Parts: sequence; C-alpha cells; structure tokens
Amino acid sequence: MARHQKRIAAPISWPIVRKTQHWVVGANAGAHSMETGIPLLIVVRDILKVANNAREAKTIINEKNVCIDGIPRTDYKHMVGLFDIVSIPATNEYYRVLLDNHNRFKLFKEDAGAGKLCRINNKTIVKNGAVQLNLHDGTNILASNDYKTFDTIILDTERNIVKHIGYKTGNLAMIVGGEHSGEIGKIKQIRKVRGSGTNMVAISSDKEFETVEDYVYVIGENKSEIKVV
Repeated sequence: MARHQKRIAAPISWPIVRKTQHWVVGANAGAHSMETGIPLLIVVRDILKVANNAREAKTIINEKNVCIDGIPRTDYKHMVGLFDIVSIPATNEYYRVLLDNHNRFKLFKEDAGAGKLCRINNKTIVKNGAVQLNLHDGTNILASNDYKTFDTIILDTERNIVKHIGYKTGNLAMIVGGEHSGEIGKIKQIRKVRGSGTNMVAISSDKEFETVEDYVYVIGENKSEIKVV
C-alpha cells in the first residue's frame, strides 16, 4: 500500500472530512484492503473521537489502550475491517465495525465478550487432508467439511467456533455494499447465474430488492446475532 494518502482520494467508506487538509493517514498491508478497512488512527480520532488530533491518537494506540478482536494493536496504520470488534478495556467499551446506509464505516456498541462474525469466502484442503476455512477478514481456521462458502461462523476470543449460521433462504442477512448498504432483511431467494456472471440474492425487508451475492453477510437465523442500533 502507498505510504501517503490524499484525503480527497480516500475511499468513500472512510468517514472523514475531505477538504480541510491535504493528507490523511495511510494504511499498512494487512487482512483488509483499502476498500474493506479503515486505519486504526481514524477509528480512534474521527469515529470514537477519544483524541483531538493525530498525535493524541497515536499516543493512545501506542500505549495499548485499543484492542481489535481482543488483541492490543500499537500500529496506528493497522487496518480495521467489517465485523471487527474494537474495544477500549480502560472504559469497558466494545464496538462492532459495520457500514451505514451511506457505505461509510460506523461503530455500533456491543456487549463484552461478543463473538466475531466471519463469513466463509472459500475453503481449501491443506496438509493431511484437513479443511481450512478462508474467512472474509483474511484469516484462516481449520474445521470440518460441514461448512459451506458464504456461511457465517461466530468465533470467541480464543478463535473457537461457537455458532454456525447457514447461507440459505429464510435467514437474516446484512447488505454491506451498493445502494442498499446497511439494510437487513431475510434471504428470499439465491439465484445462481451460469458462467462468469455474479450470483444474485433477493432480500425481503420493508421492501424487496435484489443485490449481488458478495454484498450479503448472514447475521442470524430468526434474530440478528449482532446489535445494529
């Protein structure tokens, strides 16, 4: 990734003021890309607003006051992404990273000990025939072959699977891209497209709409497993 980042060219998902200054903090390579993540400094200064400027934010981060998925992070350029749990142990505050209806990152308050939701983007066979689940946040976990791509698993702080939610009709899903970003509804139909086309998913909420499969994250069966208010 580039060492420097112009504010005006930053991804639209970053909730920052564009024209006050020329530069904004860049991002280090990691599990999330520029489009699916946001630097930790921006989370601390611009979203949580626990720092007035970049210097204060760097100090807070460097002193291990901010954890991502339970791990203290000291790199202010560390990329925080969708469904990550941001916590501040000193104040016992927990937040989940989601997108709002304008496709911008937003933190939603969570309970202590809330699990991490991860979508299975792919599966691979590794040494000795073990099945490896490739998750949306760039991490991998070994599991049985009972899980399918686009299913959601919930991990505890030790990265053990505590719940499995299937990608199927009737389950609740959150949309994380496009004009319906941030909306929640039930999966009404999964339409497989032949060839190189993108699979489409029909979602039923207050209204019915269709979106591409990549934007769909299953978040529950009869009720949501995450707080969205």
